[in-house]
Amino acid sequence: MRGADPRVVLGLHRSRHERRLLTGALDLGVTALDTSTNYLGFRSHQVLAQTAGDLLPKFTVSTKVGYFPGPGGAGHSLDPVRLHAAVEQSAGDLGQEPDLVFLHNPEHSLREAGPHGQEVLTEACAALDDATSKGLCAAWGIASWDPSSLVGLIGPTVPRPATLMVRAGLLVGVRTLDAADALIKAWDLDPSEVWGMSPFGGSTSDSVWAKIDPRVFLSGSRQLSCVQAAFIAAYHLPMVGTMAVGTDEPAHLGQLVGALVGEVEEPTVQEYRSLLRDRSHDQLV
Repeated sequence: MRGADPRVVLGLHRSRHERRLLTGALDLGVTALDTSTNYLGFRSHQVLAQTAGDLLPKFTVSTKVGYFPGPGGAGHSLDPVRLHAAVEQSAGDLGQEPDLVFLHNPEHSLREAGPHGQEVLTEACAALDDATSKGLCAAWGIASWDPSSLVGLIGPTVPRPATLMVRAGLLVGVRTLDAADALIKAWDLDPSEVWGMSPFGGSTSDSVWAKIDPRVFLSGSRQLSCVQAAFIAAYHLPMVGTMAVGTDEPAHLGQLVGALVGEVEEPTVQEYRSLLRDRSHDQLV
């Protein structure tokens, strides 16, 4: 792969936050951990500090801000004051400053911002930029499930994130892939500064994985499983240097780490994206 060597981040979205998972990750050489203020019912940071506080310094820890608890359930806000306070609280709850804080799904609130979208995004990013400059975190980024609404808002007033996290993999639609590429270009991000997430579109047990063989994307004779092939291919859809993946089983994480030896045929990836684009055009006719 181009750029930095591929990295695996243990994502805690659906994890039970068990200590054995963290120790298993460390045994595999996975030393990056990704969570969010709203994971585990807004208790992820506290539970991590309670169950594995002594292990956290061994990881680079990333988290996300943007969702807040409310009487009607979780709500989303890009209010700069709330975001800044959330970063500060994250450091306190974790017992250490996060290495990276993502602005979580800004598109959620930008849908309601209308013509003021760029201004709202600029102020939200500036809040994280300010928190970084004050030492509340080492760096900040943007994590977007649907980046298409962000593309038209990027301009010279919007601070540049250190990292962009987007969906990656064979189940990502061409619209999302193209939007991710547009953001990467607009911010002049290197693949090492781009993270992928949800490489299996939810679960490796979904029926779709029994119907396709992702090993067609591989070059050479390395014997990888279909799951491993899908994982390493995800680093090219779009081009990312790091992949956040969730699991409760260290053995599964070990399989994915083992997949990093695989080599992907870039022309095959480009042909696949062309097929996706053609199919998308056909559906619009």
